[in-house]
Amino acid sequence: MKIAILIGSIRQGRQSHKIAHHLQQALQQRGLTIDLVDLAGVQLPLLEERVGKHPQLPHTAQELSNRLHAADAIILVTPEYHGSFSGVLKNALDYFYAEFNKKVVGTVGVSAGKFGGINAASQLQQVILSLGAFPLPTKLLVPEVYGAFNEGHELTNEHTTRSAQKFIDDFYWLASAVQEKKQLQPLAV
Repeated sequence: MKIAILIGSIRQGRQSHKIAHHLQQALQQRGLTIDLVDLAGVQLPLLEERVGKHPQLPHTAQELSNRLHAADAIILVTPEYHGSFSGVLKNALDYFYAEFNKKVVGTVGVSAGKFGGINAASQLQQVILSLGAFPLPTKLLVPEVYGAFNEGHELTNEHTTRSAQKFIDDFYWLASAVQEKKQLQPLAV
């Protein structure tokens, strides 16, 4: 299976990339292929029209579309800004629809506070449903992110470590089940 992990923060001093790298390593240890998509490097312009409808689609949008199509499942990682997920992630998601069709999508919320981005992760689950995808019921929340990792960006918070393991287990189980079903009964194009 191939998993795309989207890092939905581009601001200076961001912290959400740390949990994305942790998930990448943990999923690779399970033998999965990971495509780590850092929106800070993709630089999508503000949405004018979706993929498939845009008369002159930006090259970066087409490349990201190809990467998302190639993924069997997706994980969205976002900080919580003003009680919601990041604007750069929303802009990116608005470009796509078919790329998410019947794929499992996990949500990861990150915050400096004690609630770990619960609002961002919960709101993302609603968007995932609107994209025709299957939101993983288990959310990974990373509270107090500034103290959750050491200087080497290794996860050191015990609670977050246990939460991450449960998230990975649940994500892998559901994504595998959906992938198996798709192999038995391929989607009509």
